[in-house]
Parts: sequence; C-alpha cells; structure tokens
Amino acid sequence: MSRVPIDNVQLLFGPMLIGTFFSTILYGVVVVQAFIYYQTYKRDATWIRYFILYLVICETLATGFDIGMMYEPLVLRYGTLRATTILPIMLVADPIMTVFISTPVQLFIGWRIKTLGGSRLLPAIICALALSSLVGGISTTVAASIFHEFAQEHQYDGAVVTWLASSAAADICITGCLVWSLHKRRTGYSATDDLLNKLIRLTLQTGAITAISATLDVVLFLAAPGTSLNFISDFSLSKLYTNSLLSTLNARAGWNNLTGDQLYRDNVLFGESKFVFSGGNHPAGERSNVYSVAALELRFRSDNNVARDDGRRDIESEISVTKVVERFEGIPPFTRD
Repeated sequence: MSRVPIDNVQLLFGPMLIGTFFSTILYGVVVVQAFIYYQTYKRDATWIRYFILYLVICETLATGFDIGMMYEPLVLRYGTLRATTILPIMLVADPIMTVFISTPVQLFIGWRIKTLGGSRLLPAIICALALSSLVGGISTTVAASIFHEFAQEHQYDGAVVTWLASSAAADICITGCLVWSLHKRRTGYSATDDLLNKLIRLTLQTGAITAISATLDVVLFLAAPGTSLNFISDFSLSKLYTNSLLSTLNARAGWNNLTGDQLYRDNVLFGESKFVFSGGNHPAGERSNVYSVAALELRFRSDNNVARDDGRRDIESEISVTKVVERFEGIPPFTRD
C-alpha cells in the first residue's frame, strides 16, 4: 500500500479530531455517572467500587492520550512531512487502553450472567471472546509501535480484526443472553411484562451500541484504507463500555434516589433469577379518599437478608418484584353508574 498522499490530509486528521471530540464528551458523561454511582450506592461491595475507580482512572488516561495524540501532528509537527506519514506516538496506546477497559467490563458482565442464570457455557464463551479481544488489542499496540507509518497500518490487519471482532461478538452474546433471560421471565401480568419490556429495551440499547461501534470500527478500517474514518468510533469505544456498565449500575435507582426518596432498585444484571410478587393493603379509614395505582418496585434484598459485618450489602442480591401502592390524597371518590 502506498503512502497517504498529502491532499488526503483532511481524511487523515479530520476523523481523528472528530473522534477525539466524541471521546472527550463521553468522558464527561463517565465522570457524571461515576459521581452519581458513588453518591447513590455507598453500600455496594468494596471491590465493585474499586473496579469503577479503576475504569475512571483508565478513561482519564485514555482521554489524555487522545488529546496528546492530536496535539502532536496538528501543533508540534504542523506542516511537516512526518505529521502525515508517521503515527502519533500516543496513538499506539489507544488499542491497549481500550481493551484494558472493555475486557474487564465484559468479564464482569459474564460473571454476573453466570451468577444469575447458573449456566457456564455462555459465560465461558463471553470470557473467551473478551480475552481474545484483549490479546488482539495488545498485539495491535505492539504492531503499531513496530510499523509506525500510516501506510503500514494494514500490516497488522489480523490483530485489529481479532481485537474488534472478538469484542463485538462478546457484546452480541451478552446482549442476546440478557434479552433471552428477561424474555423467559414473562409472567402474563401486564404490569410485570411492561417492566420486563423496559428492561429489555435498556439491555438492547446499552449492549448493542458497543457491538455496533466495534463492528463499524473494524469495517471502516478494512474498507477505507488511506483514511482514518475508523477512528471516529474507535476513540469513543472504551467510553461506551464504561458508560454502559455505569448506566446499568445506576439504573437500579431513579434520580429520586439521590435525595433519599426511594429504595435501591435492582435490574437485570443485579438480582437473582426468581421473581416474588406480593401485594399491599389500604388503611380502612382512608378508603373514601385514598385510591391506589399499581406500580412495580424492584427492592434490594441481600442473599441471606442479613447485613454484612462492615455495614455494606453484597451486590449479589435478589430481585423482588413488589406491588407498590401510590396514594393520592384529596381525589374525589369514583362512582359507579
């Protein structure tokens, strides 16, 4: 493959700059979601909280590398031939930083799927694909440090395809497994099924976006040689994994939980596979002006219903679907014809 011509400089640096913009914006979302998590879930297992801290630190480093990667050719080496022929030094860190984030997230979700469903086959497949992605990402970084010219990028197509294709396949397995697990839990009750539909949509949104982004990255890398169009989605990939996990963690509680108005709420990843349905009663004295609206609450319960010695609750909790009664005062009574 020939060198990237100078008149293609817009296709060379334009997508990289756009990808850096997206990456920086999503980093801000990561920080906000991490802040919400630490403010809301102070009783989560300690290792979970350290895991989130690890992801935030890695995202901070990755964002700094992205910014430094653009500063080198557009400022330090502006107008030189080297800027358009040699890979920026910090660009080689992108693959390894991405897999240092995506692989732990995929392994974590694979572990949760095993805990919830009891099956070992699908979690084993997910873990194998995640580890394959890790090897591919590390290999891509090593190869990019050896073949450091833009014109030599396709010398290591195999490593790039292994990295991104394995990651996309793992995401597809995760999404399909979670959706199927939710689908099997349908009860025939409209309220419960509506809740499950919402959880299925959330799972599809958070799981499919990483799979689509990884697939788009590898397709553009192979289909558009001589350009950097793949970097539009590539630089944001790690942020999508972190945001997907944080959104799933934070979905256990609504925004009102930040003010202490509601209890913990579990979701598809953080609860046991069993649903318990129960109801509530109204005080007899308020029957004339108190009316109920059926709602569903996913209430936090520990495995043994006993708090741990350190005051924290283990994140491995049971989903309990409870019928909640919302009471509205002062509404005129309904009358039958």
